Amino acid sequence: MEDHQPMTPEEVIRQRRKKLADKTAVTSFFSRLAAFLILMWLLFGAVFGIAPMKNDDMKPRLSVGDLMLFYRLENTWHTQDIIVFEKNGVRYTGRIIAMGGDTVEITDNAELKINNSTVVESDIYYSTGQYEDSDVTYPVTLGKDQFFVLCDYREGAKDSRYFGPVSLKEVKGKVISVIRRSNL
Repeated sequence: MEDHQPMTPEEVIRQRRKKLADKTAVTSFFSRLAAFLILMWLLFGAVFGIAPMKNDDMKPRLSVGDLMLFYRLENTWHTQDIIVFEKNGVRYTGRIIAMGGDTVEITDNAELKINNSTVVESDIYYSTGQYEDSDVTYPVTLGKDQFFVLCDYREGAKDSRYFGPVSLKEVKGKVISVIRRSNL
């Protein structure tokens, strides 16, 4: 039997330094780091997105500074879904209130009608009026891959009343979670 002597602290330190200097350990660390960064890029570049709420267009549900996590690969859409979309290079957030094939009308007395039925929105506290400086003429019949999107804060928010229907190509994703700024 061989008698093993305990290592001195200096020998332990010397052995650990040798391991740290070993090229394979350094290469392994950087390859794992690269794999992690690629995974994060894929997750948050292709599958998920994070966007801050930049204004009060969705007030009171979303406030300035809230972070929205949205899913980019969504392929089923419903009315009341909150989406992130881009019009003319500007990112917006809004709620789908009508989809392809629906006819939307906003009357002169601020009534919202979808398919000739007046919509009563118990959780919207602002009137849904037309915009005077808009080119949208009512009623609007939506095409196959179009949405009519309204913001919850209806007075002054830029939505489909301002720039017309949102096409599916302009949708960046469906909001699946919100991180409140007060929780950060």
